[in-house]
Amino acid sequence: MKPKIKSLIAAAVIIGMVSCETKTKEAKTPETINLDDFTSMQMKDVEQVAPLDIDLEAAVQRLSKGITYKTISNQDRNDFDPKAFDGYHEFLLKAYPNVHKTLKREIVGDPRPYTLLYTWEGKDPSLDPALFYAHQDVVPVPDDTKDRWKVDPFAGTVKDGYIWGRGVLDDKGQLQGMLEAVEKRIQEGWQPARTIYFLFGQDEEVGGPEGAEQVAKVFKERGITKFAYVADESYMLVPGIFPGIPGNTALIGIAQKGYLSLELSIEGQGGHSSEPPVQSIIGILSEAIVKLENAQFPYRIDPAIRAQYRYLGPEMDKEKQPMFAAVAFGKDGEMTDLEKQFIEEMAKSPFTQASIRTSIATTMFNAGVKDNVLPNSASAVVNFRNMAGDNIESIIEHVKKAINDDRISIKDISASINASSMTDPYGDAYKMTEKTIRQTWGNDLIVAPVYVSGGSDGKWFMTSDFDAPVYGFRAIQVENMEETKGFHGINERILVDEHGKTIGFFYQLFENLDQL
Repeated sequence: MKPKIKSLIAAAVIIGMVSCETKTKEAKTPETINLDDFTSMQMKDVEQVAPLDIDLEAAVQRLSKGITYKTISNQDRNDFDPKAFDGYHEFLLKAYPNVHKTLKREIVGDPRPYTLLYTWEGKDPSLDPALFYAHQDVVPVPDDTKDRWKVDPFAGTVKDGYIWGRGVLDDKGQLQGMLEAVEKRIQEGWQPARTIYFLFGQDEEVGGPEGAEQVAKVFKERGITKFAYVADESYMLVPGIFPGIPGNTALIGIAQKGYLSLELSIEGQGGHSSEPPVQSIIGILSEAIVKLENAQFPYRIDPAIRAQYRYLGPEMDKEKQPMFAAVAFGKDGEMTDLEKQFIEEMAKSPFTQASIRTSIATTMFNAGVKDNVLPNSASAVVNFRNMAGDNIESIIEHVKKAINDDRISIKDISASINASSMTDPYGDAYKMTEKTIRQTWGNDLIVAPVYVSGGSDGKWFMTSDFDAPVYGFRAIQVENMEETKGFHGINERILVDEHGKTIGFFYQLFENLDQL
């Protein structure tokens, strides 16, 4: 999912979206903020369930084996290893026999079918189904980082109390945690009240166009467009992930930014460098990029970030609570002085400023083959993470207007998608998610909704085609922010004991779903 670590930190630092432009509306006075209403939203005294009675050593060995399959999603889609995915599928068949005896298994995808779709029939067909999501694919391990790993990244090494390897955090730990929980429930003779689908994507790390997007189409073709609950991946439990809250924190994703990559290109005559034109095509394209970067999108506050601060604000610095309350209780189309102050603070950091507006990031530039040869062409790729209100069409128009140069061609080269709608952060489904987190990890933590500046395959179910409350949460506890560096990075690992809690979380969530 793209640069997840940066988006993890960005989201941790603040996270934002749409609604009010800072310069257009008359300010309200701070005196309208009533802090008496700005009280804690945290659940209290949730009874923690006993650790799940499972053969943890066997589960760890199964996850270890799963890591050995190099189910890599490369940006070059021609660089794809079908044997790795076939091997992983065969492994799952053998590792979880009860799952495959009980659940219907389909393989979906276009043009390459490697996404797994399971159906666990419920006892009551009148109930809306639920959907659980994880992905099989992992990001590559760059050659220049392999010597910095303490273990072989694809060996599935278990040592020093950890399971190591690419994908253990993102996202095979979650995927196999779900299957372990289903296997356990089936062994006990349990059946869910509502039908539960499991979608295990093949290409989430490159946007999901071959996998999850195709499954979304299958659901629509079958008339399945309403879900009672969708469990997506997102942020892990991490102490100190949110500035101002040093303790353990669980963030539940309720909305996602959109995704768009545009290729800007220009053609030229080429030739020998001893006879250059007055302006090279590299210079023309560079000037276009500078113009675009000088035409940033406005800062805004989205309902998702208001919900985030309604939960987090009361747990933070008392002196800043009037500002947080102004954000939490603010109204679309208006802007108080305190909200302006909030935006000014967020604009100081490259991480946080990207969270409260549609971001512009030039990520690739290609031109030239030799130092004395003028290039025939030049191209650059600019990535946008768009907020609601800035759709794909309006962004392309924004780029054309900013560049104002007909010599530059503009092409959408991505699995582009607009920003998602917001899932209800106050309803029963959200409360069920928080309750299950506290039943598993206890009450000594902060739980809050969060706007996701990165993205996941859950976005394909957060469109107007579906009535689906999507909640993003990665049911894995890591010890500190340092451990998150393994996420898409070096020495990715999870604690052995925490894999048991991941399994326990999903085991409990299945039961709680019956009460929804």
